[in-house]
Amino acid sequence: MAGDGKKLHVAMFPWLAFGHMIPYLDLAQFIAQKGHKISYLSTPRNLNRLPKLPPHLSSLITFVPVSLPPVNELPENAEATMDVHPDDVHYLKKAFDGLEPELARFLETESPDWIIYDFVPHWLPPIASKLGISQAFFLIINAWFLAFFGPSASMLDNSVMQPTDPEQFTVPPKWITFPTKAAYRDYEIKRTFNTSSEQENASGVENFYRAGCTITGCDVLVIRHCREFEPNWLTLLEELHQKPIIPLGLMPPSVEESGGDSNDTWVSISEWLNKQNIASVVYVALGSEVALRPDELTELALGLELSDELYPSP
Repeated sequence: MAGDGKKLHVAMFPWLAFGHMIPYLDLAQFIAQKGHKISYLSTPRNLNRLPKLPPHLSSLITFVPVSLPPVNELPENAEATMDVHPDDVHYLKKAFDGLEPELARFLETESPDWIIYDFVPHWLPPIASKLGISQAFFLIINAWFLAFFGPSASMLDNSVMQPTDPEQFTVPPKWITFPTKAAYRDYEIKRTFNTSSEQENASGVENFYRAGCTITGCDVLVIRHCREFEPNWLTLLEELHQKPIIPLGLMPPSVEESGGDSNDTWVSISEWLNKQNIASVVYVALGSEVALRPDELTELALGLELSDELYPSP
């Protein structure tokens, strides 16, 4: 980002989901540790709900509040995906798109050297380009996920992957040139489409188009993964999008950041785990915003029972 020792001003603008905002904050801290100045932009309520900054970085990271325009269909104080039903996230995207004028004013006034953004602000790359601001698209998930949907040009015109035809996602796409079993199961892609609000879209802009614009406009793709795990997929991303790829690694929190043995929650979990027999515990992680239907919760429990293992419960 700055090989000549120059200290940079980097703006960061994540999507309004904590699964995005927290990795962006992790990256902000990593960059700040190199002595660069960070402006982290989000809504006031979201900024107040983020983890506290380490004291030694607080002078380098500035939280910049931006006001989310009102949308009638959104609940009061809804500023993140966790505040709305999954079927209503498209209203949040409509409100998010209303941040365009405020972001433009910030970039014009502050003139950061770089802006690192998410997949949603399709309108942002032309603004940053006009102002001469370097741009990075930060992908918070695996490389295969983005590579699965083809080159950014096809995302813009839906010429390859048709979002109205879920079944096409159940086989590996033709542009994957190496052996892989990566594909959605039928029930997985149907659930994805049923909860992605693609059938009803108050913003008027599909996710494929958003991603296509943000990728096409960026100077570099930054991804939270590593070549040791995804060598073929990262190379494929470079070929599909004709952009440099910077893998950041898995970005686990340090012992100091996670609290280690001083973290009361982890201490209680660790004590319970130490009392169990080896290989007798299954950890099920569904994501902080996954809302299982009763029938899905029942299926999960039945699946564990079918394994013929006994699982203790705390």
